Amino acid sequence: MFRSSSCHTIDDKGRLIIPARFRKVLKDEDDYGIVVSSKDGCIFAFTFSGWKAVEDSLKTVKTAGMQRFKRFFLGNACPLTCDKQDRVLIPQNLRIYAGIDKEVVLVGVLDRFEIWAKEKWELEQKIMEQELEREDVKEEIASIGL
Repeated sequence: MFRSSSCHTIDDKGRLIIPARFRKVLKDEDDYGIVVSSKDGCIFAFTFSGWKAVEDSLKTVKTAGMQRFKRFFLGNACPLTCDKQDRVLIPQNLRIYAGIDKEVVLVGVLDRFEIWAKEKWELEQKIMEQELEREDVKEEIASIGL
């Protein structure tokens, strides 16, 4: 499982070094790499087996709205293999979508990790802090024992 967050930089060629704690999760898989796609203003990164589970779930939905989502999400998906320096090349179209230039924050969210432009992540944190003040959000969080 992917947990925690940390700041990183993307080099001029668009390569990102996968942090050691995430590499450990990836190396437990048969293939050493990730599948990335775009959603919520960031890049979602899944293990290959995690991506297969996403695809299996998406196969079952047929509504018009979900068809559009599938075109967007699956159409932007790209399998990436880690090189010998544990780097992946993030496709330019996904970097543009996420507003990523140099500084990024990698955020583990259990079944995947997300790659955020640092500025967007800071804004996302402020939004979450405001949402945590809402009573319905507090109740939902309390319902799972937190």
